[in-house]
Amino acid sequence: MCFSDFIANFAMPIALPIAFTFSIQIQTGRQGIAKAQCVNVADTRRETNFFLPSFMKTLSNGIVTIGVEDHGAELCSIKCEGREYLWGAYPEYWKRHSPVLFPIVGSVWDGVFRSKGRTYSMGQHGIARDMDFTLLSLSDDEIWYELRSSAETRTRYPYDFILRIGYKLHGHTVDVCWEVENPSDEVLPFQIGAHPAFYWPMLSDEAINEGVGAMERELSADTARGFFKLHIVNEQKADFLPADKRFVFSEQITAKGCVSETEDSCYEVVDDMIPISTDLFDDDALILPDSQVDSVTILDEAQKPYLTVAFTSPLVGLWSPPKKNAPFVCIEPWYGRTDSVGYDGMFEDREHMNLLEPHETFKVQYEIAILR
Repeated sequence: MCFSDFIANFAMPIALPIAFTFSIQIQTGRQGIAKAQCVNVADTRRETNFFLPSFMKTLSNGIVTIGVEDHGAELCSIKCEGREYLWGAYPEYWKRHSPVLFPIVGSVWDGVFRSKGRTYSMGQHGIARDMDFTLLSLSDDEIWYELRSSAETRTRYPYDFILRIGYKLHGHTVDVCWEVENPSDEVLPFQIGAHPAFYWPMLSDEAINEGVGAMERELSADTARGFFKLHIVNEQKADFLPADKRFVFSEQITAKGCVSETEDSCYEVVDDMIPISTDLFDDDALILPDSQVDSVTILDEAQKPYLTVAFTSPLVGLWSPPKKNAPFVCIEPWYGRTDSVGYDGMFEDREHMNLLEPHETFKVQYEIAILR
């Protein structure tokens, strides 16, 4: 995708974009990525009514174009055939696009945790999403970033780590890749998760490009949202539910962003679908544990596929801001989960914690496939 196409698709007439193309050589020893690359990359500085970062890198394979910001190594845009699929981070609803959650997913109880004989404070979803990453390598269809532990990170998370985040394009699909490396001689406890937000399929391209006001005019409280189509791989049963029907079970957030140990919800699945009603998220996120599903597809009101998120994570969260009639929904593969209400144990003993042995590397990925 040339730079003029990028401007035509993204920039608004209220400001002139300033951009430059440059060649870059990067030395890296990462297996599978060339040690030296010379590529053309559009680094775009602009002002629009999208809340996109003023300085982000764009990649395109001729089918899908993405934008990625150094801050948080956050995916900020996914465009296909002129349509934007990723939420524009308007602060009226939610000021992020697709943050990476590390080293926790969700919250620690009361915002504090205990480890190594001390108490630490940590905000929701950890520290990585609010830190600047180092660019490792890039090409027309692949980019990698890295964040290393530092004196700053150790004041909030007392462990050494190397976090790498990559994005790869192939066909209509974006692969989101994570690597967590433990460079130390002690076990590394961590969680990691995704939080991509997608526009509802019924919103017009014109409304998405114009902004929140236009989207709100198209999205009344009774506008059909469509369906979640779930690929169920670990079907759950319960004696109190009809044996001839299918359900998925969700953990319930009840206090301070944490889940109840005694309250769960269940949702009937008909033809692998759950209808998306305006009140589905009134009690906050749906959290599907126990590897119940390995992909979630958004269908429009006519049951036509819009996009799919496929994953191998043991949990997935489904979320839209409660009781706000927001123009987007999140599909969130998680290797970890928020604390249970009242948890006061050690950090490394939290539920759904990954314990990485010294000098080992944890590697996973999930996929976002554009279907329309």
